[in-house]
Amino acid sequence: MKLNDFDYNLPDSAIAQEPLSVRTESRLLVDIENQIHHSRISDFPEIVKPGDLIVMNNTRVLPARFYTNKTTGGKVEILLLEESKEADQWEALVKPSRKIEPGIIFKFGEDFEIEVQDDLGEGLRKVRLDVKGEFIQTLEKYGEMPLPPYIKTKLEDKDRYQTVYSKRAKSAAAPTAGLHITKELLERCVEKGAKIEFVELVVGLDTFRPLNTENIEEHKMHSEFYSVSENVIKACAEAERVIAVGTTTVRALETAALGELEGRTDIFIKRPFDFKIVDLLLTNFHLPKSTLLIMLDAFLGERWRSLYEEALYENYRFLSFGDAMLVQREFLGN
Repeated sequence: MKLNDFDYNLPDSAIAQEPLSVRTESRLLVDIENQIHHSRISDFPEIVKPGDLIVMNNTRVLPARFYTNKTTGGKVEILLLEESKEADQWEALVKPSRKIEPGIIFKFGEDFEIEVQDDLGEGLRKVRLDVKGEFIQTLEKYGEMPLPPYIKTKLEDKDRYQTVYSKRAKSAAAPTAGLHITKELLERCVEKGAKIEFVELVVGLDTFRPLNTENIEEHKMHSEFYSVSENVIKACAEAERVIAVGTTTVRALETAALGELEGRTDIFIKRPFDFKIVDLLLTNFHLPKSTLLIMLDAFLGERWRSLYEEALYENYRFLSFGDAMLVQREFLGN
């Protein structure tokens, strides 16, 4: 398959620039048993059945984007991606990376500095953090939420780029399908007979890096940390249907199904792919030519294209702060 097979026309007007004031008011395009209907996230518990298992990624986003200047006045952007095993060391995207010599230190007040170190290629650098106070509070003091570049509007409420059930602050981006979910909505799902479980997948570089090869078989996924408990795997085996909230949840579950329950995954889900766990997927609408859209194609086949056309025709809001779809896996003869 070629990258152009996953292209579609996405007008700027369809890209949501800010979240709705009420999380559950987002629209929901439902495609179950090849029957399409238009709903809202608030109606999701009415679709849930007894015996369903809803699985979500409870990673939390770090306010990990920093803007500063070189001594010459040039602007510098540093995006922390993932903590290294070495103390105080991180992998980061640095712009402009080639113009920053190893050893340059950027100070943020008296209590925080970032030293840019080794060049890891493709804009990636090793950086050292020197934090005088409490780590998360310091990052919140100087950093910004790492919103995708297509969002041009300033986010006034940082919590709207966090899921309400998030735990460890480790990710460079939010698992955005979960932004629609509230605790009250989950309580209603439990009342309908569903169970709730959580996995962790630390969202990293591939959220920000576009595919750069026409032949998608040549694309190399950046690895991400994931953790799935034995209890979650057992609950999946016992469930009538497993509903994954977001593509990162799918990555975690389907990686765990291959053997290891915790570690790093660079799984690239594309056709043909033998899904072993996930039956239904709640997900936002994704960028053209993205690995997320390629995953959706593996889940649905070509049907994704007619669903996206329907969503655009009905003026759904796309991408991170947009609306969502709930789709049932197609058996594609994989």
